[in-house]
Amino acid sequence: MPRIDRRRLLIVGALGGLALAGGLPVRAESGRSLHRWRGSALGAEAEIQLLHPEGQPVGRLVTLALDEIDRLERIFSLYRPDSALARLNREGRLDRPPLDLVALLGQAQMLAERSEGAFDPTVQPLYALYAQHFAVAGADPSGPSREAVQAAVQWVDWQAIAISPARIVLQRPGMAVTLNGIAQGYIADRVGERLAALGVTDALLALGEIRALGSARDGQPWRAGIAGGAGGGMGGGAAQAQPIALGTAAGAYPALATSAAAGTMFERSGRANHLLDPRTGTSAAIGRTVTVAAGTAALADGLSTALAILPDAEGQRLAGAFPGIRIFHSA
Repeated sequence: MPRIDRRRLLIVGALGGLALAGGLPVRAESGRSLHRWRGSALGAEAEIQLLHPEGQPVGRLVTLALDEIDRLERIFSLYRPDSALARLNREGRLDRPPLDLVALLGQAQMLAERSEGAFDPTVQPLYALYAQHFAVAGADPSGPSREAVQAAVQWVDWQAIAISPARIVLQRPGMAVTLNGIAQGYIADRVGERLAALGVTDALLALGEIRALGSARDGQPWRAGIAGGAGGGMGGGAAQAQPIALGTAAGAYPALATSAAAGTMFERSGRANHLLDPRTGTSAAIGRTVTVAAGTAALADGLSTALAILPDAEGQRLAGAFPGIRIFHSA
């Protein structure tokens, strides 16, 4: 089964135009240096930027951040057979589940309820159907048969997951869970919390989705731009000309996440793509891209997934349930 490509955000302007070599400290302001780490995390390119007092070792902080990513990936990964999620899908239940899995599934169910099923963590059987169909040479480019899609949709039901600290149970045979529409954001939040507990006040984490702590140099917000541009608000509008301010300063947002139909295409045209409506089994329009700025990366991640699937009118109603977010979209 193909791995879902990461939804991309293009970081711009966060360093005021400085060109940095990966992993090297660079003078950012009096008494502080900026350390940028670039590498791979969660199966994709990742970046961590930290502002810290000059002379203070930062290698340990990056190592601890990467250890936290690895710990959470061992819980949420669909592709590691020893992960907690893989065991849940394989066995249909998981006794004494990790608390992070209980917490994230709880958030996923909240979003599923508020989006009326447009976001659904049990969409995995539908994704697997499409992936397996297009893995066969000469597959019908129109996708799986209508009957096969309807059968897979019957296994999709977020209300059929029983969640407690003692156990998680998939209550119907054939169900399977994926957290790919929210886990990257949750992991960015947890890494940010871990760094903050260690005394880091200013950092930018790009781990598939973005979480910002504090501010960049000279107290200015961290900034990120959306790759390819985006319109402002659910009703459309002019392309986003200025980068989005991130962090904890007034007017800034702590987190940013994007969902794009083009992120993973099952076939060349993109008419069949990974943004599958759990209620109907159909894919979002290929040009559909939604970016959400919010208070947490998990919320931004999950909302961007749901809003990329919902028609604009339904998306406006969902967005109204979450005051303080900002939405950019195209197509």
